[in-house]
Amino acid sequence: MRQFLTIAANAFMELVRQPIFLLLLTGSVAFEIFLAVPYYFAFGDEPKLVDNSVLAVMFLAGLFGAVLSASSSLAREIRSGTALAVLSKPVGRAQFLLAKFTGLAAALTVLTYVNMIGVLLASRMAFDAYGKTDMGALISFGSGIALAYGLAGFSNFFLRRPFVSDAVFGMIFFTTIAAFFIFNFTHQQSSLGTAGAVNWNLLPAGILILFALWILAAIALACSTRFDTIATLSICSVVFLVGLMSDYFFGKPASHGVWWASTLYSLIPNWQLFWLADAIETGKSTFHWDYVAKALGYAACYVGAALAVGTLLFEERELS
Repeated sequence: MRQFLTIAANAFMELVRQPIFLLLLTGSVAFEIFLAVPYYFAFGDEPKLVDNSVLAVMFLAGLFGAVLSASSSLAREIRSGTALAVLSKPVGRAQFLLAKFTGLAAALTVLTYVNMIGVLLASRMAFDAYGKTDMGALISFGSGIALAYGLAGFSNFFLRRPFVSDAVFGMIFFTTIAAFFIFNFTHQQSSLGTAGAVNWNLLPAGILILFALWILAAIALACSTRFDTIATLSICSVVFLVGLMSDYFFGKPASHGVWWASTLYSLIPNWQLFWLADAIETGKSTFHWDYVAKALGYAACYVGAALAVGTLLFEERELS
């Protein structure tokens, strides 16, 4: 168990020290906030447009983060020989792969947490043609990002600490503080006589996206046992796109008893199960937390299956 936790912690720290991780984290959350700034003139549907857009940004950022982090965590270590050095110790390949996934899942959780703050803030800042941009929230959140980078630069220059990881942890802390300040001490006019309010229905929607990202991470990690970054990104992109259209391609034939459609419908993850933007847009709130629990069970089963396949591929991989 000690070896497992050590490998998982090292995998997590290695990922949050990657400059691409900090860039993806900062770029995605900043873009989410930016989407709530301009005037859209969407005939009263501006908040719905912002909610859908920020959830899509959160999903796509997680997709790239999962694939790039998986390739960085495993494929590069196989190429460099680090994996062989670790496996020369009393550590099995299955334990090594599971620990890598744990560290990868923790890094994706950090990415999703900061993005979730951006999503909730964007829903609070959204306004229609009769509202106005929430400059107080924009300045407060921008100051939080600037403080995170400033303190990371200070610790790097004076304390010789790694800049990227300190900036990531600073983003977690200061974006949380900025969100708390904005939610409790700022006010915004979202429409005529209406103050801006957080759409808390986006919280379970963001948690479901995190479950989908864990599935993508497991698939990407399984692919990384045999392929490099570009090939892994291509495979995961195909799985992602086909899974988005799974209901259309395989669901209808499967309902008519077509065996190959039923098989593919079961094997390819259906991302629509994790996308609640349509239900939120239509005002439905029937999913509640029991649906989130069921989705967690589905994600756990799919992650287990993907890691089992990855372990099988990794066991047969020559590392010398």
